[in-house]
Amino acid sequence: MKINKLPLLGGVLLLAFAGFTLASFKETITPYVAYDQARTLKRTVQVAGGLQPNSSDYDNERQALLFTLTEAETKETLRVRYEGVKPANFEEAISIVAIGRFDEGEGLLVAEKLLVKCPSKYMGTEMEEKVYG
Repeated sequence: MKINKLPLLGGVLLLAFAGFTLASFKETITPYVAYDQARTLKRTVQVAGGLQPNSSDYDNERQALLFTLTEAETKETLRVRYEGVKPANFEEAISIVAIGRFDEGEGLLVAEKLLVKCPSKYMGTEMEEKVYG
């Protein structure tokens, strides 16, 4: 009796492809984490928070932005450095997401990307109080 090896080979290739896809997908996911986790993980993460008042400093010559994020519920802070053009309306942002890695030597998160949410003209005062305390 002759066994057809083509379906078996196809099944093995399909499983290998599925395994490779899952492994690649897992590495590219950037999870949202708390500030203390961002300090300990050795990978790219996302952290969200509000801009601490009067904490930002932008160097036009180097295009480097330093600022501090504050977590709304715990009031924990995290210093962030972003190199690139300062986002429009950065100072008015109600929420900022920084995507990057924590640098233990500098003691801050080095952001590769910033996502800035500006207030809507329809935002009520109760939302402002929740975000800014």
